[in-house]
Amino acid sequence: MVKVITVVVADDHAMFRAGIKALIEADSTMTVVGEASTGDEAVKCVHSLRPDVVLMDLSMPEYNGLEATRRIAALGFDTKVLVLTVHAEEEYLVPVVEAGASGYLTKTSADTDLLEAIKVVARGQVFLPPSATTLLLKRYKEDESDDKVSLHTLSSREQEVLALTAEGFSSREIGKKLFISPKTVDTYRSRIMQKLGLSHRSELVRFALRVGLLKQV
Repeated sequence: MVKVITVVVADDHAMFRAGIKALIEADSTMTVVGEASTGDEAVKCVHSLRPDVVLMDLSMPEYNGLEATRRIAALGFDTKVLVLTVHAEEEYLVPVVEAGASGYLTKTSADTDLLEAIKVVARGQVFLPPSATTLLLKRYKEDESDDKVSLHTLSSREQEVLALTAEGFSSREIGKKLFISPKTVDTYRSRIMQKLGLSHRSELVRFALRVGLLKQV
C-alpha cells in the first residue's frame, strides 16, 4: 500500500489555501491534514500533526515563514518544509535553504510543479528548480577549503551517491544508475552524512554545491 503524504498548508490567504488544498487532494497519494495562517500556527501544526510536508509562504503575520522554517527545523521532526512564495528566488533562496527548507517554489510554478515538489521533499530529497541551483552555486563559491578537505574523506562511490542525491534522484534511481541496490544507496548516504557531520539531506545539497559536485545548469 502506498503511504499517503500528509501536508500542512501555511499561507495567510484563505482562498489561496483552499485552491492549493483542492490541487493537492486531487492526487490520491497526498492529503492536507492542517492549515495555518501565521508562522506561529504553522509551528503549532507541526507539533500536533507531525505532517510529512509543510507548504510555507514567506509573508505571514506574527513571524514570517523564514522564522517558522527555522523553528520547525529546530524541532528535529521528520517534517520537511517546502517554501511556496511569490518572492523571486534571488531575494530569499539562500536564507531559506540555510534555515533548513527542503525546497523552494514560486507560486507562478505551482500549477505545474507543486505535486512533484511535494513528493520529492517527502522522500527526503531537495527540490530546487535549475535557476535556483545556479544561484546557490554562485553563493557557495566562498570558503570552500574546509569542504574540499572533507570531500577527500569520501570514496569515489560515496561522492557519486552524494552528487546524485543532491541532484534529486531517489535511492531507486541512483541504484539503477550505479548498478547497486536502493538499500546499498541508503547505506552509502548514511555513511556520507556521518563522515561529513551532517544531519539533514538538505545539507548534502549545500555541501555538494560548495565543493562543485553540482554543475551549473
